[in-house]
Amino acid sequence: MSETAANQTRVGRCPSEPVTRLPRAAQEREVAEPSAPALPDPFREPLDYLRDFCERSVLFWDTLRQRADNMIAHARAGKPSLLDFDYELLLDARRFEHPANYALVRITRAGDVCFDECLDESKPPVIVVDPRAGHGPGIGGFKRDSEVGMAMHEGHTVYFVMFFPEPCLDQTLADVLHSLRRFVEEVARRHPGRPPVLYGNCQAGWAITLLSADCEGLVGPAVLNGSPLSYWAGEPGVNPMRIAGGLVGGAWLTHLLADLGDGRFDGAWLAANFENLKPEAVWEKYANLFAHVDTERERFLEFERWWNGFYFLSREEILTIVENLFIGDRLEQGRFRICDGCTADLTRIRNPLVIFASYGDNITPPQQALGWIPAVYKDDAELRAAGQRIVYLTNPHVGHLGIFVSAKVARLEHRAILESLEEIERLAPGLYEMKIDNPTGDPDWHKPQ
Repeated sequence: MSETAANQTRVGRCPSEPVTRLPRAAQEREVAEPSAPALPDPFREPLDYLRDFCERSVLFWDTLRQRADNMIAHARAGKPSLLDFDYELLLDARRFEHPANYALVRITRAGDVCFDECLDESKPPVIVVDPRAGHGPGIGGFKRDSEVGMAMHEGHTVYFVMFFPEPCLDQTLADVLHSLRRFVEEVARRHPGRPPVLYGNCQAGWAITLLSADCEGLVGPAVLNGSPLSYWAGEPGVNPMRIAGGLVGGAWLTHLLADLGDGRFDGAWLAANFENLKPEAVWEKYANLFAHVDTERERFLEFERWWNGFYFLSREEILTIVENLFIGDRLEQGRFRICDGCTADLTRIRNPLVIFASYGDNITPPQQALGWIPAVYKDDAELRAAGQRIVYLTNPHVGHLGIFVSAKVARLEHRAILESLEEIERLAPGLYEMKIDNPTGDPDWHKPQ
């Protein structure tokens, strides 16, 4: 074999490939010293970071553009309810003798074949009432894993109270409460012998509390989710918004904002107040979108459709609320005058109350949700003598909206409430705490698991 062929064989080359000979000294150095790793490019990481930043920036601003387009489209469509369920309109309170911009609908389809299989005619109907606190309706049925969805999966016929963007002319809070009473009467008529369960979120919670005090024997258990009834309660240094009404000098600011709206109060002001409670959360919302824009875009856009759909209240309504609740704190004192000759008295409530609050809620902390109980009933004996049953449960960390928006909360706490309604109605009068024993943390567990 020639020397060239031997060299080709030694270096593992094909005979057709040329062989480059290294000088003998270089060959010896290569064997003696292993090749050093390539030095890192000093510009690689900064350039990668800059490229990632630019890509995220484009996607971030495009998401905000899409949010604006969604807001415009939603407004042009008349700001319809964002329920993720099909429904039929039963009663439109705008046509009542004393009109209000509310309506009662029945949920007809969920796109889930389990609904027809799970419907249990022996169970009481559930009426879900969304908060009219600046935003539009739909948050209680915003997605399938929601209060509406859980009630349907538990076999209840579900009704939903929705409302429209503009209040009726000279609409008052009394008109709203009378409309809600008509709705409850209609549902009770459709399900004789089974008083409906009232499900109230935030502002709707105190509304159905007033309704319960006025509809003795007509309604079943009332579930109050993040609902303030004791407005001056709270933790010092943690819940400063509870004294804002006193600091601004009364209701003059409400009058001014209603004047600017030609007799209507823009719900955007209420949404701004919610954000002022925790201004850093606004930064966190956008920072989270920027950091996870590839996975958070759709969730962000879906929620912002609801958050930025502002509805109006009439001057008369908002003044009644501000003067009697936010400033006067008259509900727990039994001095809330609904109309001439009618004053709300919480001691008249006889249907069981289920109160759901969270320590992570900075809008309605547990003190505001529960503080009215010792103010209305001086001791346990007085509560029992009144024949009242109050059950409360708390979540350690979920925020205000999470109480009635979080899918995990819907599948665990709200499912547990619905599964326990019969037991709650059988309780002897008194105050009880509900605790959910779920060591696995699986939100899809049912009783008796």
